[in-house]
Amino acid sequence: MAKIEKFEDVLAWQKGRELTQLIYKASRQNEFGKDFALKDQIRRACISVTSNIAEGFERGGTKEFIQFLGHSKGSCGEVRSQLYVALDEAYLTQAHWRELHNLCLEVSRLLDGFIKYLQQTEIKGRKFQSAPAT
Repeated sequence: MAKIEKFEDVLAWQKGRELTQLIYKASRQNEFGKDFALKDQIRRACISVTSNIAEGFERGGTKEFIQFLGHSKGSCGEVRSQLYVALDEAYLTQAHWRELHNLCLEVSRLLDGFIKYLQQTEIKGRKFQSAPAT
């Protein structure tokens, strides 16, 4: 696994950012854009996916990071559920829904794999490393 020095290096964050951009674009369109409740909720859930990765990473401890990755994974599930509502209300075509749903599944799988990796590692996190001698 490549060294991760900042949260932007986390592949799940990168894919989550891509998902957020696509959800924002889709939720501006036609009737979807007029359904303020669903539009706002799905956008907040998408933002939560990437924000929890960032917050967990910045806290500096592996256990906390794992906890926040779990929150991120939960938000990913929330987005998937809301995508079904968008499909059922005909805000998305089947093809567009499939694209967004598959990307959401990819983010969820990446998060799951990263959580499993971190659970197996001996690394406790940046905040537990010794400060360099001055």
